[in-house]
Amino acid sequence: MLLKELTRLRGVSGDEGEVRGFVIDQAAPYCDEIAVDTMGSVVAWKRCKKEGAPTVMIAAHMDEVGFMVQYVRDDGLIRYMTVGGIDPAVCVGKRVLVGKTRVPGVIGCKAVHLQERDERTRALKHSQLYIDIGARDRDDALKAVSIGDYAVFDSEYVEFGRGFVKSRALDDRVGCAVMLELLKHDYPCNVAFAFNVQEEVGLRGAMATAFRVQPDCAIILEGTTANDTIGARVHEEICSAGKGPALSFMDRASIAHPGLFARMRALAQEQNIPWQLKRGTTGGNDAGSIQRSQGGVATVVVSVPCRYIHGPSSVCALSDVENQYRWVKAFLDEGGTF
Repeated sequence: MLLKELTRLRGVSGDEGEVRGFVIDQAAPYCDEIAVDTMGSVVAWKRCKKEGAPTVMIAAHMDEVGFMVQYVRDDGLIRYMTVGGIDPAVCVGKRVLVGKTRVPGVIGCKAVHLQERDERTRALKHSQLYIDIGARDRDDALKAVSIGDYAVFDSEYVEFGRGFVKSRALDDRVGCAVMLELLKHDYPCNVAFAFNVQEEVGLRGAMATAFRVQPDCAIILEGTTANDTIGARVHEEICSAGKGPALSFMDRASIAHPGLFARMRALAQEQNIPWQLKRGTTGGNDAGSIQRSQGGVATVVVSVPCRYIHGPSSVCALSDVENQYRWVKAFLDEGGTF
């Protein structure tokens, strides 16, 4: 799969051009039609010749969380806004790349030696952080960056341990990688592969693609929170990396369609595909927009558990990515019925 290549591309919400161009190049040899809407989402069609065949949407989002240059101080340090949800605790001391030319920078804060006693016991806020690009002053900084420039974490894709990988943007380049692999096959149903924009800032792109495609059902491929690390009690784990993709019954944006949910559970059992239920209902994803489009669409979400999500070094198991692919392919191979 193309996960390594996809995670190297920048694609903060609203600035998904690099990812979009790569997706189009990779999808073109295998699909019947590619459409790009005004917002920038890509829909790659695989059509079948069977009359009356259902239309299935497989969706993932191209965008990732990141930063935007908000203001440059007189001393050349950059105040930023977050694009999507990022915990400030994961930012201090992390390298970033700013703007189209990838200007290197570091997210900094007041040195611990200068902090008051009570400051050391409080979590830092984004308003206390800044991006340092090594500029002498404001004018020098503005020669390299501009207000409104995007910034991403500077983090490489690394495979490590027993089948794990760490990278930024696993949410949701894992879904994009799986869809590009699924595109290589033919199916006894019409399939619209929707590579959506702006999921991290309100599920915006998916609303437009769902109205364009008008699917009979949709499977949303995601990267989701794995809380299986130190300090988490069993009932708080939500899902665990390496134990199979997670099937959601509900989150804050959608509720799975009962029939589609039941079929996916049964299919995993029939095909001996490792899987798990997502045991938490926090967060949301593109299913929230797709489910409410037109007169309603049957949706279900299949996610790869990701540790340290929305940070510079998210971690997932490659086996979970492979089994996400196997699971969705099995559903499409049988015609997308439930």
